[in-house]
Amino acid sequence: MIVGELAHNDEDCVIVGQATNNGKYDLLSQGQPKTIKIAWLLVRRPTTEKRSTRAKETDNSEGYENGKIYSPFTTHHSPLPQHYHYIITGAGCAGSSLLMRMMKEPFFLDKKILIIDQSPKTTNDRTWCFWEKEAGIFEPIVQHSWQKLDFFSELYAQTLSVAPYQYKMIRGIDLYETVQKESLLHNNIEWRYERIAAIQNKSGKAMVITDADQYTSDYVFNSILFRDIATPAVAESGYYLLQHFTGWVIETKEPAFDPSKATFMDFRVNQDEGTTFMYVMPTSPTTALVEYTLFTEKILPKETYEEAIRQYIDTNLHIREYTITHKEFGIIPMTNQQFPLQDDTIVHMGIAGGQAKGSSGYAFQFIQKRTAQIIASLVTKGTVTLQRTWADKKFHLYDSVLLNVLHNRKMNGDEIFARIFKNNPPQRVLCFLDNESTVWDDLRIMQSVPTGIFLPAALHELLR
Repeated sequence: MIVGELAHNDEDCVIVGQATNNGKYDLLSQGQPKTIKIAWLLVRRPTTEKRSTRAKETDNSEGYENGKIYSPFTTHHSPLPQHYHYIITGAGCAGSSLLMRMMKEPFFLDKKILIIDQSPKTTNDRTWCFWEKEAGIFEPIVQHSWQKLDFFSELYAQTLSVAPYQYKMIRGIDLYETVQKESLLHNNIEWRYERIAAIQNKSGKAMVITDADQYTSDYVFNSILFRDIATPAVAESGYYLLQHFTGWVIETKEPAFDPSKATFMDFRVNQDEGTTFMYVMPTSPTTALVEYTLFTEKILPKETYEEAIRQYIDTNLHIREYTITHKEFGIIPMTNQQFPLQDDTIVHMGIAGGQAKGSSGYAFQFIQKRTAQIIASLVTKGTVTLQRTWADKKFHLYDSVLLNVLHNRKMNGDEIFARIFKNNPPQRVLCFLDNESTVWDDLRIMQSVPTGIFLPAALHELLR
């Protein structure tokens, strides 16, 4: 339920109504208020067909499939922009994570906060997998976790015990609904569903221009990438691969999975397109997410992904009868492009802020680190100043070296990852992929891959 306000007379009261198909409002209670807080409902269109859910490529994506939102009033441009302390543009993983952290800090209780996204998030448009040692802020909605991970390739195969890490999975819809529900308990938080046309700095403030209105704030925290994610936007000397994937959640009649362990990477699939592997994330003996993932320059026809998943389920999992209960598709940039951290009062987060790791595409934990950093800065200083650290530059170099090797097809990705996992404990590898490893651990990882291939690539990146 989304709450809006409409000026009226006399005392405060609440009007709750049922939206009808023609947008009219049936009042369930009423009075003579000075400010009427109007709640309206998300109404789903009934459907009898199963739909494939495509992961949106930005937090400001086009529309949504399952419903409409009916408002009892129309928003018009204000003579003067409405001002807030903080505006969050984009309510995906980054925007929702920042808002959740704000709601947990007393510092923000008296701050006016506005969240703007193009439409309500009412579908499970994606799944996030990540690893961590401790419980994070979204631990209550972790759908499943594993401490054993299978790794398969032609060169190396092993079941990896990753303790004290846990590999965790969160459904997008669970995160969205948790944050939205919590926000209804905070009177200082407002949601607006409008298409964002521009974000800019103006007279020491941040300004957001939508197709309906204009708003200003002390800071805008932006996670919208204002271009097609599948279109490279780097200099000729840079690299821009895409991690693109299709996932199916399948259910079987008979037990077919071991929910105590997940398949982290299975490279026993065709590698002609580039680095290609399968994930299998079982949540019960009869249910699992099966995902086909590639690191390449271009996306593939839909039929190619689906045929690869069908073949894997049949040939590798030996499952003949199953039901597909959910589908998702996603694209994540794998690039050494330097995304902007901050433009004065505009702070970038998520993919728009470079939180997708260039060499792996993992983003969830990097988003959590960035949002925690923003909150800590606001609470202690009242301002936000983001700068790249020495560690950031170090890991950016490592990412560039791997992208150099993959882009120029100097070595296949399946062999690279097989050598790394074969010659290192999995905890060291996960720490390295989290950008938290020491220089000593970095050197051990580097010793796992051929010096004759990686050293020239490293020198090339250093001497650019």
